Amino acid sequence: MKLKFCGAAGTTTGSQHLLEINGKRILLDCGLYQGRRDDAHKINRDFPHFDPATIDAVILSHAHIDHSGNLPNLTARGFKGNIYATFATRDLCQVMLADSAHIQESDTKWLNKRLAKKNLPPVEALYSKRDAEMCLKQFVNVGYDRPIMVAPGVTLRFYDAGHILGSAQILLEVDDQDDGKKKRFLFSGDVGRGGNDILNDPEAVKDIDFMLMESTYGGREHELGTGADDKIANVLNRAIDRGGKIIIPCFAVERTQQILYVLNQLFADKRIPEVPVFVDSPLAVNATEIFRLHPECFNDEVNEFLHEKRDAFGFENLTLIRAVAKSKELNKREGQSIIISASGMCEAGRILHHLKNSVGDPKNTILFVGYCADNTLGSKIRNEDPEVRIFGDPYELKANVEIMDSFSGHADHSELLDYFEATTGKKEKVWLVHGEQSRSEKFCEALREIHDGDVEVARLGEEITF
Repeated sequence: MKLKFCGAAGTTTGSQHLLEINGKRILLDCGLYQGRRDDAHKINRDFPHFDPATIDAVILSHAHIDHSGNLPNLTARGFKGNIYATFATRDLCQVMLADSAHIQESDTKWLNKRLAKKNLPPVEALYSKRDAEMCLKQFVNVGYDRPIMVAPGVTLRFYDAGHILGSAQILLEVDDQDDGKKKRFLFSGDVGRGGNDILNDPEAVKDIDFMLMESTYGGREHELGTGADDKIANVLNRAIDRGGKIIIPCFAVERTQQILYVLNQLFADKRIPEVPVFVDSPLAVNATEIFRLHPECFNDEVNEFLHEKRDAFGFENLTLIRAVAKSKELNKREGQSIIISASGMCEAGRILHHLKNSVGDPKNTILFVGYCADNTLGSKIRNEDPEVRIFGDPYELKANVEIMDSFSGHADHSELLDYFEATTGKKEKVWLVHGEQSRSEKFCEALREIHDGDVEVARLGEEITF
């Protein structure tokens, strides 16, 4: 049994881990690598660590693009096998991969215009919308804790990871023909915090021999616990008292739906005044419709909402916007409102237009509910830079800036330790992935203090036999 680290080793993007078991090659996740444009395009296009045509099966932990986003390219380049995923993950991939293809094609069109001016040859998009549609035909949907054989001597079970809708830990029960031993191998995927407003807590998986674990927040704690409704109520009431708009840059999947659920509760309990709420993101609107189809992923509190015939993600003063014309009308709209729009890091999408029209007014509030990478527009606004550039033009930042990280979908350092300890078994070998090098190393040190087994930080391209 062999394991090769083909992505998300020393970084948080491009999750790809290749297992060789009983003569079959199983790829765990097939995410997009994100980094410098030229490097990212080459890595994503060429699959430097394996030939797609040699892969027998893919098992997908969840729908986030850094875990699923290169599937259309994988299938277009010769992969013919099954893609195993939970029902909700498949449905989210249907809209997220199409959206990713649209971004690929739009970025390529823009880049080719620049290349043409320099008399340089054009480049091709990584994949097309057609490629995204075709790869969906290879999905096989599997429910949580439903065993299915994916290769000779290899049985798959998904367990809830509590990270986003449909997210799963991947358990492989293996009869290893090389050494005649039975082995239980667990890939954590991305681990949720627990106490999520919508989702179940990560499930504790038992009797694990070998473990591949994420380490995104190694050495780092979130400032707020989950379920900090009093905090967001106070933030929103202060913002409403100012008399301006509240702009929430928000990731379209999971974070938007979590915010809608919390707002629903706050309005119903009359803890904040009723003001119009707009979700301005076609992807977020589509994802919200998918959330409504998957109560199997919800915690008991949300299911009680549903049993009372209440819409967990909808309320009277909510408007969902898909059309560009309706989006433009928001910028001309007078009076108070809450506008939730993508992208969460403010690097692209409709949020840029709302920020352009809002950052200069001290009555307005920009509320961040998610992570923003360094050097993004979102990080500069979060840091309250006096001046920010939007569409290349400078804008003075006068709006009030608020930050809440209780909505993070990732377990922090202490929560990752709790998850690891809840996972029972020998765990004789543990490999850490999906973390910047310093984060993974800090978490590795912490695990070595509490665990007798072998714990290592994965290295890109490394292959291990176990």
